[in-house]
Amino acid sequence: MQSRTKVALAIVAAFGLGGAIVEGLHAQGKAKPQIYVVAEINVKNADGYMKEYAPKAQALIKKSGGKLLAASSSPSKIEGAAPPPRVAIQLWDSMDQYKAYRSSAELKEIRKIGDKYAEFRAYAVEARPPQ
Repeated sequence: MQSRTKVALAIVAAFGLGGAIVEGLHAQGKAKPQIYVVAEINVKNADGYMKEYAPKAQALIKKSGGKLLAASSSPSKIEGAAPPPRVAIQLWDSMDQYKAYRSSAELKEIRKIGDKYAEFRAYAVEARPPQ
């Protein structure tokens, strides 16, 4: 009788564990995707941009939860039109997080400085899980 009880308990435990795993996977499937933000920047005054704007902008990205993955003042053309003089790539946990950063009063103040030294174009791309 003890072995039947053990088998029954093992089956119940397996079903419970399986259900928990399925629920966890289901929750992951509903998670909002991370996004990459690509910023193309036509810098009009490199000295002012690098001294007055870039450090503040990069600090706010980090403070707001974004990660600056790449930034270059010499992007390489691979195909098509030449890239602008500066390109930056950021990673954000979600579009909502990025939108909160974009609508912050701090960014609005920092962009007043940035707009004196550069013209900006940015777009977001959903990150895909590794395959």
